[in-house]
Amino acid sequence: MFGAGGGTSSYREIEETDLILLWGSNARETHPIFFHHVLRGVRRGARLYVIDPRRTSSARWADAWLGLDVGSDIALSNAIAREILAAGLANRAFIERATSGFEAYADSVQAWTLEEGERVTGVPAPLIRQLAHDYARADRAALCWTLGITEHHNAVDNVLALINLALLTGHVGRYGSGLNPLRGQNNVQGGGDMGAIPNRLPGFQDVEDPDVRAPFEATWGVRIPPQCGWHLTQMFEAMDRGDLRCLYVVGENPAQSEADAHKATRLLKGLDHLIVQDIHRTATVEMADVALPASAAWCEAEGTVTNSERRVQRVRKALDPPGEARDDIDILCALAAKLGHDWGRPTSEAAWEELRRLSPMHRGMSYARLEEHGGLQWPCPDESHPGELFLHGRLWEEPVRGRRAPFSVVAFEPPVDEITDDYPIRLTTGRRLDSYNTGVQTGGYTSPLRRRETLDLSAEDGRRLGVAEGERVRVVSRRGAVEAPVRFDEGLRPGLAFMTLHFPDQVETNVLTIDATDPKSGTAEFKAAAIRVEKLPAAAGKGA
Repeated sequence: MFGAGGGTSSYREIEETDLILLWGSNARETHPIFFHHVLRGVRRGARLYVIDPRRTSSARWADAWLGLDVGSDIALSNAIAREILAAGLANRAFIERATSGFEAYADSVQAWTLEEGERVTGVPAPLIRQLAHDYARADRAALCWTLGITEHHNAVDNVLALINLALLTGHVGRYGSGLNPLRGQNNVQGGGDMGAIPNRLPGFQDVEDPDVRAPFEATWGVRIPPQCGWHLTQMFEAMDRGDLRCLYVVGENPAQSEADAHKATRLLKGLDHLIVQDIHRTATVEMADVALPASAAWCEAEGTVTNSERRVQRVRKALDPPGEARDDIDILCALAAKLGHDWGRPTSEAAWEELRRLSPMHRGMSYARLEEHGGLQWPCPDESHPGELFLHGRLWEEPVRGRRAPFSVVAFEPPVDEITDDYPIRLTTGRRLDSYNTGVQTGGYTSPLRRRETLDLSAEDGRRLGVAEGERVRVVSRRGAVEAPVRFDEGLRPGLAFMTLHFPDQVETNVLTIDATDPKSGTAEFKAAAIRVEKLPAAAGKGA
């Protein structure tokens, strides 16, 4: 954010801050290592607030849980901001010195009184007021979020709404105060850092800037197209139009991970050529014209990974890949050779050294220094630099160095999939502690915590629908239907259901989800489908 694509704070700061706000994040189950740092902070006296439609296992540790209606995050943020302004708690000195666009933002939240916030979000007005005052008055406060914020049709605006709160209170750019998107998979941060996003070169450098492209073109000996590429949603749209006919998938399972799974499968099957490079025989691999078996990067290859606190760490090879599996670098270099380009057989360290020459924020991170320090946090511009513990300290300099941090006017929009008499229940999706995404990496292993997929409902909804716990029901959305056994969850309010994506061979949840996408990020609205629940005939509905 503010030009850097990573969280601003370090894990250690979470242990030493005064207030922790988990917004749309069940970190206890989805980021359990990070949650250990949260618990250390709580035990040292930090107040913990959890904002989530479900009363999750994370909320059990919280001083307060704000159970908002799915998709009303912007409304809640604006109501919090309006209360901070009305109570005179905004950090005016920080706003005047370090930000831009404040007046327009302040005007935009004036209609969001506590009462209006309660009406739209379902969160009691006194709780909204309590959080607003505690967050603004805290000496240090960390705001953390994850897919509960970003898997919506207005994902970027949701994030901007949270950034606004930090700017309003000055909770960014200082030790213990920051904004932290928690990364849900190993090296997600590293993938973005290396340029695996359509508008950036490695080091989050703008691909449309000719001065940025020049050193890459000189090193690679090719001309780089000066325009942004397609993100994943745009690629599927291009498949639908017939403009994308060949796809190369590396370490992804879109046949089961994309919203509206029937549509995604149809488009993948319609390609002229599909190549998949993976360590597992996924549903997408089964559809491929060519499958390239890869090594498991965490134990069968050398390299680096980068975590949510921007810490780059070494990965060391422990085993040789089995059978015909090969390291990703070997596969890519062999493919390049087939296409007429001799890249040789570079080691992971050689590839990293090239990155260091081209990415200023990685320049000081040699393998030797990564080994010596147990990892370093970017930016690390030279070999005398220790790595940045937190980002955007410049916003507290006098005068501010670089551009000011902008406020953003964001408008509340409800979920695309409307609740109606035909589809009266809101389905949201998420993860469980023992499993992972579409189950590819976890489904083949046993766990004492694991249970089969269920449709989680409130007991009140169960009584209203006349269904018993364990009874198999039909779950119907505007896109398709699945069958699943019912489980009652005391963390769910009436009108809210929950399912995971972990067990598509049992219940293909993404048949139900909607592919309404955020125009800026391309993220689908996995968190907000409208469904109805139908009883099955007695013989079909027995047992789970």
